[in-house]
Amino acid sequence: MAARITDEALAELEESVGVVLKDRPQPHIEQLTPDTIRHFAWGAGDDNPLWLDKEYAAASVHGGILAAPCTLYAADRTVSGYVNGLPGVHALFAGTDWRWHRPLRAGDAISAEPSLKGIEIKPSAFSRRTIKQTFQVRFLDQAQDLVADADSWVFRTERDTAREVGKYAEVPVQTRYDTDQIDEIAAAYRSYRRRGAEPLLWEDVDEGVPLPELLKGPLTVTGMIAWDQGWGGLYIRAHGMAFALFDAHPALAIPNGQGVPDVPERVHWDQELATGIGAPGPYDYGPERITWLSQLVTDFIGDGALLRRLNVQVRRFNVIGDLTRCRGTVTRKYRDGDRHLIECTLGAVNQRDELTAQGLAVAELPSASTGPVLG
Repeated sequence: MAARITDEALAELEESVGVVLKDRPQPHIEQLTPDTIRHFAWGAGDDNPLWLDKEYAAASVHGGILAAPCTLYAADRTVSGYVNGLPGVHALFAGTDWRWHRPLRAGDAISAEPSLKGIEIKPSAFSRRTIKQTFQVRFLDQAQDLVADADSWVFRTERDTAREVGKYAEVPVQTRYDTDQIDEIAAAYRSYRRRGAEPLLWEDVDEGVPLPELLKGPLTVTGMIAWDQGWGGLYIRAHGMAFALFDAHPALAIPNGQGVPDVPERVHWDQELATGIGAPGPYDYGPERITWLSQLVTDFIGDGALLRRLNVQVRRFNVIGDLTRCRGTVTRKYRDGDRHLIECTLGAVNQRDELTAQGLAVAELPSASTGPVLG
């Protein structure tokens, strides 16, 4: 029997709103080194040489390796969906609103200050009672200057209720591709090109221009292992460290098919547990899909521009076997003081033409008068 969302638990949770969280897991990344930057980029399937190639990055306008903007998901687990309160109540990551104040550079030491921003009781056909928790996280560098800040939100759902409602029980899941389909996917990957060092000037961008489509998938457990290696996961621990985690947080220990206590995070690869919380099957990590959409934008704007904001809502499960097409359109072109900005609408669509994530991005572009955007 899974835990319930009670009035008493909600009242206790309310008391922590606005308080910086001290009792939280150590982040996966605290120092942005070429290795940690590379591991995160590999995990997201992002082979941009600005993150990976020392010689290329040294010759770029930045003079050295940068980290992909969403690397900060690995610098704090709260922004990635780690929750406090309501033990035993399942958490579904649902989105992030990122704001970056400068590029992330190799050598940066990153610290984070997360706090619970607020909670809302939401109507839901998926669970008897659903709570939206929004967390605010400030990211600071070695000089204690603000590098980025973000709001992330999760929905807390009662596992038993969600399973009984079975909202997604009838969602069709494609489990096999034929040779022609795989050849088509492989050809799309081979033909894909990013802008890279070629400048994209603000004056040369028109509203209504589509971003080149970025393909991700089909989703496999192997791909999620790669993501976990770079990002670090929420509760993934091995051997005695896993049992120590369960001693500290007993509600995390959910016996697997062998009767061994294991973490709720295994909904991403465990069919029985995934369907047990009402999902159609194992599914991806929300921060992973948001990172894909950030790559869509950084590939489009090139080395001389910077992603300033990314606000993405995760709308549906992206299950094993799903192929995601990341798409975007320039919808606004404007100036804010000395900054030359574009706004793009973004979406992630699966092979069933279902929108699984949507949002917007704001990027600062170089102009004919100001040159590359460096900070």
